[in-house]
Amino acid sequence: MQTKLSNKVIIFSAPSGSGKTTIVKHLLAKYPQLKFSVSSTSRKKRDDEIEGKDYYFISLDEFRRQIAKGKFIEYEEVYEGRLYGTLKSEAKRIWNEGKIIVFDVDVKGGLRIKETYGNQALSVFIMPTSLDELRRRLIVRSTESMEDIEKRVSRASEELSYVGSFDKVILNDSLYEALKNAEIIVEEWINC
Repeated sequence: MQTKLSNKVIIFSAPSGSGKTTIVKHLLAKYPQLKFSVSSTSRKKRDDEIEGKDYYFISLDEFRRQIAKGKFIEYEEVYEGRLYGTLKSEAKRIWNEGKIIVFDVDVKGGLRIKETYGNQALSVFIMPTSLDELRRRLIVRSTESMEDIEKRVSRASEELSYVGSFDKVILNDSLYEALKNAEIIVEEWINC
């Protein structure tokens, strides 16, 4: 089933810990026109994650085989030995359902998706209030070692330099305000 929605994508990107996933989950629950694109990763599954819902967890070797076969829209070695990417089959699956694809991806991946889909894509950057606040959120999340947290904060410093390349920016200094701003952006995109 093809609709006017089925050729659109919305890309949410941000440094890790910025609240991107919280915002995306809220939007997916509110707007039935949206469908989440499940990314693939070579990292280990966390205890609270579900295969095929949060990520497709595949081995590093299998990930590289899929890259060689041209199966990804985009991929990135975010950290050494940790690949993340979006399978072309995911986009096809969602568009076949007549939905708008929602990507929750790292910053460079978001820019690649925007480049691939051009005017069909709306790119949104979720901006943290500061690197210190980002570090605090990652610590509270308790999913990684302090060494991994410091790697993420260091990477975030570079990722913030790309903010001007995105169509829209949402400052996440208040979750309530960030969610309201995200709703406005999504409603405009659905209706354009």
